[in-house]
Amino acid sequence: MLKIQPVSELRNYNKVLNKVKKDNPVFLTKNGYGKFALIDIEEYDEFTTALELINKLKKAEKSKHYNFDEIKEKLFS
Repeated sequence: MLKIQPVSELRNYNKVLNKVKKDNPVFLTKNGYGKFALIDIEEYDEFTTALELINKLKKAEKSKHYNFDEIKEKLFS
């Protein structure tokens, strides 16, 4: 279930933080617009690890690719 609350709810932050669970973030609004997301630290770690992997894959995708047979032929000819 999506939990959206106004940032003013942080006056009683323990109540808000107790609602944050893995795979169940709490979103806070400010002046009626989405502003913050509170997520479980384990979920944050998984997210940053996945993002790092995606960035490495994108970088590798842009790099020059080598054909193993061509390299072997150059080395052993």
